[in-house]
Amino acid sequence: MSEQDSATPSANPPPTPPTPSEPPVGPSAPLAASPAIDRPSRWLPSLIWMIPVLAALIGAWQVVSWVTNKGATVYVYFSSGEGLEAGQTKVKYKDVDIGRVVSVTLGEDGNRVVAKIEMAKEADRFTAIDSRFWVVKPQIGASGVSGLGTLLSGPYIGAAPGVKEDTTNSFTGLETAPPIPIGLKGREYKLHAETLGSVAPGSPVYFKRVRVGQVASVALDKAGHGIDMSVFVEQPYIGLVGPDSRWWHASGVDLRLDASGLKLNTQSLAALATGGIAFESADDRKPVTPAPAGTRFVLSEDRSAALRPPDGPAVTAVVYFDQSLRGLSPGAVVDFRGVALGEVRAVGIEFDRERQKFTMPITVDLYPGRLGKGFMAAMEREDGGQRALTAMVGRGLRAQLRNGNLLTGQLYIALDFFPNARKATIAAQGDMLVLPTVPGQLDELQSQISRIAGKLDKIPFDEIGVNLNRTLVQANATLARIDGKVLPEMQQTLNAAKATFASAESVLAQDAPLQSDLRKALQSVTDTMAKIDALADYLERNPQSLIRGKPQEKKE
Repeated sequence: MSEQDSATPSANPPPTPPTPSEPPVGPSAPLAASPAIDRPSRWLPSLIWMIPVLAALIGAWQVVSWVTNKGATVYVYFSSGEGLEAGQTKVKYKDVDIGRVVSVTLGEDGNRVVAKIEMAKEADRFTAIDSRFWVVKPQIGASGVSGLGTLLSGPYIGAAPGVKEDTTNSFTGLETAPPIPIGLKGREYKLHAETLGSVAPGSPVYFKRVRVGQVASVALDKAGHGIDMSVFVEQPYIGLVGPDSRWWHASGVDLRLDASGLKLNTQSLAALATGGIAFESADDRKPVTPAPAGTRFVLSEDRSAALRPPDGPAVTAVVYFDQSLRGLSPGAVVDFRGVALGEVRAVGIEFDRERQKFTMPITVDLYPGRLGKGFMAAMEREDGGQRALTAMVGRGLRAQLRNGNLLTGQLYIALDFFPNARKATIAAQGDMLVLPTVPGQLDELQSQISRIAGKLDKIPFDEIGVNLNRTLVQANATLARIDGKVLPEMQQTLNAAKATFASAESVLAQDAPLQSDLRKALQSVTDTMAKIDALADYLERNPQSLIRGKPQEKKE
């Protein structure tokens, strides 16, 4: 087939002029034609424009993600901006990031710092009105060392979610972490103490020296007369707290020296450093029913005071002393024959215009209940105890200052019976009793020494010295005479006695003539005695021979 047949398969149509984009076909095409250019049918952008488009898409995705994940914005007021940095400081709960500080500004009052925090969407419960925020940094507290991890990562804000339904976006930051760990179960109890001691939030709570909780808060009571505390006992140990549990300060050292030796009693070294509280049942048994949360207890100074039976109401009395009260301070014991009957409340001084002298009034609190139920019953029967006290004062009941420690010079007041004391009566000063007193042991010793010194002063030591000097002179003269006259005569006497003893020795020697003669004489005496004995024997058998004579013997 020819080229024309292939180009025009049908009847002879009118020829179409060639387009500029298509080269001529057939014998009419020039021999040296230029190459054909294939142009695209559509417009495509350059690849460099894909970069900003991709960046825009990423930014849009981040904005959408931020909007969808954005949580609440809260404002936390701190006393200082230490450790806070905008865009860097994070907010963590259980070491999980739940927010970030976006700005740190000075508050309107100029006394606080405001940290604006954007919370994560899942942290909406941190807007509860009782949520808490604090700055975590290295510190040493009552509960130990905390925040060591921030030495490398830097400070962050710790958070604790609230449980109340009311919400807010403004919070006051805490200075330190809450003493009660987040999520820890247990019960809180209220304590009231006269003084704080060394107890602080976070101080441990012990039961038989085992840590069972810690102090949650400490504050002055509304009247300003004591300390109100809140303690937290963990869930496994709440059955140990009963309605009659006794609580006391466990931060001191109980050192006693008695007949059994030296005894040291304390809870732990940590309690000595950071303070602590201990509790125990009154009968040392596990309570039948645990005390409900919020039960109020009294915090005693030590274990002995806590476990002591109830004292009952106190009786306030006054005692007056005319001596120095150095060494006597409030809190000193009022003792009755070894029983702590009370304590000193105040020590004062007054001027007596009538006698123109100073007196020392001491106010004491006495607890008659410590003397036993029998004494209290007797006091109630006898006109409220007034008659009984009057009778005891009549028998010599007096107050006396005594030395309680020779090393420190501390004094205490002793109540005892002094039969030889001067007569006195009990008096009243307003609502307080005035008890009579006797001089202290030191004053009595000083009086005795003064009396002895007065008697010694009456002795004529000068005259005795003169007479003693004369006696010594006479003794010296006598000794001189003895040495000059008596001693030579005594020497002569001794020489004569020596000669006499020598002569006696020569006479009494065995070979001396006197010894031989003496032996012969003794032998003769012995023979004579034998004959006399024979004669007496014969006369006893033949008494008639004294008259008739000795009969003649017949010769054969």
